[in-house]
Amino acid sequence: MLEIKDVRFSYDKKSPIVLNGINMSLEKGKVGVILGGNGAGKTTLFKTILGIEKPSSGDICINSFSILDLSRKERAKIVSYVPQNISFGDLTVYETIMTGRIAYFDFNEGQEDRIEVERAIKEMGLESLVDRLSEQLSGGEKQKVAIARAIAGKPKLIVFDEPTGNLDLANERLLIELIKRLSKELNITVLCSLHNLNEALEIGDNFFFMKDGIIKYTGEKDVFSEEIIEDIFGVKVKILKIDNQLMIAGGERK
Repeated sequence: MLEIKDVRFSYDKKSPIVLNGINMSLEKGKVGVILGGNGAGKTTLFKTILGIEKPSSGDICINSFSILDLSRKERAKIVSYVPQNISFGDLTVYETIMTGRIAYFDFNEGQEDRIEVERAIKEMGLESLVDRLSEQLSGGEKQKVAIARAIAGKPKLIVFDEPTGNLDLANERLLIELIKRLSKELNITVLCSLHNLNEALEIGDNFFFMKDGIIKYTGEKDVFSEEIIEDIFGVKVKILKIDNQLMIAGGERK
């Protein structure tokens, strides 16, 4: 379980508070979606989880264990990150996925590292691509490689920052299915930020609406309301139910 307890952060003493007492929890094997407008604090929250920034107060725990004082190497064994803009350098698919194990070895990988890389390759269906250069793959194949790299480290939590932002429709669908597989089949906790509310409804189990550095609303799908969306994003929408599924239409600014 991921637990964030009263986390506060500002970039320096003269800067405004960016995170003003974040409290949230997400159970193991669930997909949590952070929603909010630009400047709400989503990216900064992710930076504190990943260890890029350290909160001025509060705590971040995974399975009741605080990760704030862990080294980057130790934290990388618990939390993996899949960025929006993926760049692999001049590495094969196998070598790229092995970089997800770097936290576990110093100079040369061992037998356990190779076993976990092979497992990740199989999970993502990349067996036929292992000797290809990662940068030469299609967008969807790169997403699979990035996720395989993340799961090779056997993390408790995987963080995605706007994962569908640069993808075409076909690869958006692929990524949504891959994220759902991570939680449902591999029992990995997933936290992501999204702008597309309909994608959020499809992917997420729990939702956290951020505004002005706090989690203002939280819950399952029933937390979505026209009033909350207008408060968070400043737009008027209609929430429809089609074939027993919620759908959000509109987006006109008030």
